[in-house]
Amino acid sequence: MDVSRRTLLAALGLGALGTAAGCSSGTGTTGSADGPASGEITFLTAIFEGATGKETLEGQLLPKFKESHPDVTVKVDYTNYSALNEKITTGLASGLMPDVLTLGVGWVEPFAFKKAIAPLPDELGTRYDYQERVLRPSRFDDKLYALPIVLDTRFVAYRKDHFAEAGITETPKNFAELRAAAKELARNEGGRLTRAGLDPFSIDLRQCWETFLFAGGGELFSADGREVLFNSEAGVGALQFFLDLVADGSASFDLKTAQGQPSTLQQGTASMMMVNNSLWINLEEENPELIEDDRIGSFVLTGTRPALFQGGTLVAQSASSKHPAAARALVEFLGSPDVVLPACEQRGAVPGMAELADSEYVKGNAFVDFALSNLDQAFSEGGTPAWMEIREKIKPTLESAVVGQQSAQQAIEQLAGVANEAIGRLG
Repeated sequence: MDVSRRTLLAALGLGALGTAAGCSSGTGTTGSADGPASGEITFLTAIFEGATGKETLEGQLLPKFKESHPDVTVKVDYTNYSALNEKITTGLASGLMPDVLTLGVGWVEPFAFKKAIAPLPDELGTRYDYQERVLRPSRFDDKLYALPIVLDTRFVAYRKDHFAEAGITETPKNFAELRAAAKELARNEGGRLTRAGLDPFSIDLRQCWETFLFAGGGELFSADGREVLFNSEAGVGALQFFLDLVADGSASFDLKTAQGQPSTLQQGTASMMMVNNSLWINLEEENPELIEDDRIGSFVLTGTRPALFQGGTLVAQSASSKHPAAARALVEFLGSPDVVLPACEQRGAVPGMAELADSEYVKGNAFVDFALSNLDQAFSEGGTPAWMEIREKIKPTLESAVVGQQSAQQAIEQLAGVANEAIGRLG
């Protein structure tokens, strides 16, 4: 079926063809999830990538599910995050939604608003020991719609050897100290930056800016998701911080590394870097000497408050599944510790359950252990049913300021305009 982007946006109520609140793109759940679990269902997943991921899911995990649910057959549809949203919206537009699907943090509100995913029993949120901040992205309109499988956090990692060389004995406690340390640690040769004091550009710029926004005391949206709040002093200041780093020679957009390449922290071309917890796996595989010599440390970004960015992957049930009991059973299984732990292990991700904090995996991965220990300071993106449209505009708008095409104030105002228009189309 040929589904245009305009049709896809219409399916979610986005863009010029947005539909009014309460109108559903799906057909609604066709049966009760309380009956016997049986039938063939489809699982759309953006995790369990590659041969290792497939072996983990289909070779180890799903056979366990089959043991307890012999009348359910699971057909897996693998994708990645860059294609996940389009695959879901295509399913909505064509009426062929997967029975069970993975979602990113911030995605529950848009898909629950359009009634594309089904609410789950609230008791599933208390079955395991989750922090409320971990479950918050799984809720919409006071109902639980998803369960977390893996968390991906963002914080600052630093080179202890660079700190010692510069005589810096403590990690920065606020933005002023962070800026001063970055300037002290930066190295220039012949007018060219060869080592950034702080590299904020080698991870997703949207998520990096949001972490600085949260640390500066700001929020993305109001609690009801209908008012833009990031066009504040904290939002502008977060972007301006990056511009100031570039201006004083402490960072460079050109110094960032491409995805799949060793990070600037690993290469020694940055002394501090905003990182994903999964970097620890790269260190173990590519630079074990940095771990063995204790040259890598971490700290939570702090402005007016500490802020750890919390992203991740959630699992939800389609509202239009023809086998809702089977779909519900798979969601519960995928959200259990027996799945969460191996899913995290194969990705270097963070389990959101306190039950797993003392596992061998967590204790053997310093970044995962650090993130799990600081989830009480975590903040998540999203928070509005219009998020999927707003989300894709953030990174290019921020980059336009970083490369000097407009000021931080202008970029944030432009982004706020886009967000207000998207929210206004919700009806």
